[in-house]
Amino acid sequence: MMRNILARANRAVLEQFSWSNVLLAFDYDGTLAPIVSNPKRAPMRASTRELLKTLTRLYPVAVISGRARADAKRQIGEIPVQQVVGNHGLEPWHTSPRLSEEVARWLPLLADWFSTLKGVRIENKTFSVAIHYRHSREKRKVKAAISQAVEALGDLRVVGGKQVVNLLPIGAPHKGAALERERARLGCDTAIYVGDDETDEDVFLLQQPGRLLGIRVGRNRSSAATYCIPGQWAIDELLLALIASRRDARSQAAR
Repeated sequence: MMRNILARANRAVLEQFSWSNVLLAFDYDGTLAPIVSNPKRAPMRASTRELLKTLTRLYPVAVISGRARADAKRQIGEIPVQQVVGNHGLEPWHTSPRLSEEVARWLPLLADWFSTLKGVRIENKTFSVAIHYRHSREKRKVKAAISQAVEALGDLRVVGGKQVVNLLPIGAPHKGAALERERARLGCDTAIYVGDDETDEDVFLLQQPGRLLGIRVGRNRSSAATYCIPGQWAIDELLLALIASRRDARSQAAR
């Protein structure tokens, strides 16, 4: 059963990780920033932005997003995180002409496939495609069309989301692989990862007790995460807890 990491009974788990040589990694949409109807306008709350800035002075911090890396970096702005990973783990390490050519082949086919369905937006992220249908009034019909399109396109990886379906070339890495790579690059022994969506399950499924603390935003019975926070509105409380715990650890070490 998923447990609230912010509950008093579970704070010791958070403190144990925050006192270690730990990497903090976060998804962006639905985690650091609320889900909004227009993904181009998805800012963090001012309070979250300030807390994240403080966090980067205390921990190595990475953002692992489904957005294209350049897009995610624009959203994060001047906050000095250690790394921004885009396209569900693909950018910046695994980009190649083969992958972009594969996506380029899909785009005209998808545009033609969904041309008669209103409220559907096809987002070209160079190395992947996102099919957004939040604004469609015929979601059942859109989902059926997506299934048919996926079958017609051939071998690809499909990752669901909140009223979006992501299409990635076969062999593209996932967020779990991205987290492991970043942890090794930064020389961290442990990691805390916070995410809200199906794409984040690739991290939660790593199942590394004592080395990885997976925290889902919102309860979900089918999630592989052991812990959660109640909703996106609670992200500031989690960041505050991580800041306080790290400062406490440093204070005790200095005695």
